[in-house]
Amino acid sequence: MSMPQEGQSASSRTPAAARAATGTTLDDYTDRYARRVQGMTASEIRALFAVASRPEVVSLAGGAPYVAALPLDAVGEMLTRLVVEHGPTSLQYGIGQGTLELRERICEVMALSGIDVSSGASPEDVVVTVGGQQALDLVARLFLDPGDVVLAEGPTYVGALGVFQSAQAQVVHVPMDDDGLIPEALEQAIADVARSGRRAKFLYTIPTYQNPAGVTLTEDRRERVLDICERAGLLVVEDDPYGQLGFEGEAPAPLRARRRDGVFYLSTFSKTFAPGLRVGWILAPHAVREKLVIATEAQVLCPSAFAQAAITGYLSTMPWQEQLKTYRELYRERRDALLTALEDLMPPGITWTRPAGGLFVWATLSDGLDAKAMMPRAINARVAYVPGTGFFADGSGRENLRLNFSFPPPERIREGVRRLASVIEQEMALRKVFGAAAVRPAGTGTGAWRAGGGADAPGPDLA
Repeated sequence: MSMPQEGQSASSRTPAAARAATGTTLDDYTDRYARRVQGMTASEIRALFAVASRPEVVSLAGGAPYVAALPLDAVGEMLTRLVVEHGPTSLQYGIGQGTLELRERICEVMALSGIDVSSGASPEDVVVTVGGQQALDLVARLFLDPGDVVLAEGPTYVGALGVFQSAQAQVVHVPMDDDGLIPEALEQAIADVARSGRRAKFLYTIPTYQNPAGVTLTEDRRERVLDICERAGLLVVEDDPYGQLGFEGEAPAPLRARRRDGVFYLSTFSKTFAPGLRVGWILAPHAVREKLVIATEAQVLCPSAFAQAAITGYLSTMPWQEQLKTYRELYRERRDALLTALEDLMPPGITWTRPAGGLFVWATLSDGLDAKAMMPRAINARVAYVPGTGFFADGSGRENLRLNFSFPPPERIREGVRRLASVIEQEMALRKVFGAAAVRPAGTGTGAWRAGGGADAPGPDLA
């Protein structure tokens, strides 16, 4: 093996030579990464996929829609016609903003929630994205500089946390309760950020059937939150993947249906049709539309023309509103199965939310139990969930867990809760005998929100 010549710098060595010289198998490219890479961490959910997908494990972890409920034969015929009749265009490059036909259909979809022409819903101001995740990334690219602050509900969507951290922004959580984000806590967070001399660029919120908490911001609070943000000059990024999946009457009108200025509306077809097609959108203030298109062209050149044509065909030729009713009925049955199983099987002291729509229930453990530390024992008992820490930027949420009810059938949901309840009872017994050290690693904190409990954590840490 050749050795580096005298005076040869470590950076000039090949990765293999550097590894041989240092005797390490760590990442040899550490000193070459961009600074933004330092904020990248693996998703708690992604880390669970390998084990949660095993057939013997009852997975209450993921957030996948039940696509088997679609009329798959009819969808297959539609996709075949799409290739046969429109292959030369649907398999070709497209335009960065997305096809006009799809943007027109998107406006029809938004109108069902009250976002219409009076709300500034025009095909000209819709930008098609590669799922809702790219929509988040585009907003971050346009508005976040390193060190900026994003205000977000605590807990919030794990994918959004990854985007904001990759942009080198700091997420400051705003507490919630059973009625959604607490307006007084939002005012306090804005004031705290201002006093620290830093700048909050926008509020990121999932006001309807929130992921992961399952709660919905009330009518009164929606107006108050918008008023607070308007007074503070704070943009609002409204993420609404679940708004059409309500089980108990109509959901409150989205924030964008109430105010057009300063409100970005993000949504996706992943939860109402097919996540595999990866089609979402942004409805942006008119002045921002062109910059979003430039950013998406730099990022992906154009969204998939085939995926867009598939969504357009689905919305134009198939009874998609009837399919939404099918999903609502299916998910209501599964939510009820989960809530009933929790009531019947969980030990005393465990609490949980009761969502009126969406895909998730947010549970809170008692007696200082640690959902993250408990996870390996749950997997060993063949049940999976997502620990609450994945939904906080600051490591909070160890006493919380997110439970999904959209994918498993009701009988599997009950079996999963039975297994989970048994694990929790064992953890409680361990704590009773051996104390907190048996169930919680030293130095861990608690979350900022509990079902029905409101804010119970210290103010945002701006250090």
